[in-house]
Amino acid sequence: MVRLVPRISCRVVLNTRQSSNSAVSEAAKQNLSWPEYLEIRRSKRKWETATTIPACILGFAGGIAYFGSLETDATKPIMGIDPLIFYASCTVACMGLGYLIGPAIGAAGWRLTHRRAMNLIEAKDREFHQRIVKNRVDPTAQSAANPVPDFYGEKIGSLHQYRQWLRDQARFRRKARFAEE
Repeated sequence: MVRLVPRISCRVVLNTRQSSNSAVSEAAKQNLSWPEYLEIRRSKRKWETATTIPACILGFAGGIAYFGSLETDATKPIMGIDPLIFYASCTVACMGLGYLIGPAIGAAGWRLTHRRAMNLIEAKDREFHQRIVKNRVDPTAQSAANPVPDFYGEKIGSLHQYRQWLRDQARFRRKARFAEE
């Protein structure tokens, strides 16, 4: 019986180690690393871009279908413009509307496919945007010769691109500071 006591205590120690390892692995699952987050962000941007093209085409086709079916009288201008030019510009405006709505549709579709991890992604989004706000430059110092580089950090898709963004912000600060002196 003396031997059983150490074995039981060893088992207890092993069980606590196993439970602590599982707790660590669960905590790791509950936290996104920066490369994983930036990869997710890049995939979201790809979804938005991929849905923009069909939305533009559908908007243009819808504009052609609607405005092409209207009867026009060339002698009666619409708002002082030739009806053909007016309807053509409205058709292009429908395509522009598709361009504006496409990323919203893509983002909604992406959110539907990534529902399980949305809390983690939104928490990392908040942290990422806090870093962007903290490190971005003051836009009042921009000029035609020295525009602000990617003010919102939209083009950041990897750690390398983030570091490059930080270098670009520092370069802009130096240019703006030396231009004032």
